[in-house]
Amino acid sequence: MFLGRDAGREGMKGEFEEVWKRIRALEGEAFETKTGLPFTYKIDGEGLLPSRTKYRLSRKDIQTAYEQFPLDGPAPLNAIVRGPTYIWAILHDKRIIKA
Repeated sequence: MFLGRDAGREGMKGEFEEVWKRIRALEGEAFETKTGLPFTYKIDGEGLLPSRTKYRLSRKDIQTAYEQFPLDGPAPLNAIVRGPTYIWAILHDKRIIKA
């Protein structure tokens, strides 16, 4: 279930733990950016490494982005997280966010 920014902080934290478990479980699976570019990722401790870039995306940034959802695209995330295109694509994927 996805609550996003309408949820209380405590509920959102617990909910993000479930989302993070799904993100970890889907390591190596194919995802697509909003523009259709395919990518995969590898888990790196408390973050992940997308296949199309050389920089690490932290779990904290992913959670920060998650707290802003729902979003129609990655643009609103540009100023608050690193790798908004990849984070948005992961969090927007039906395998990650189960309604």
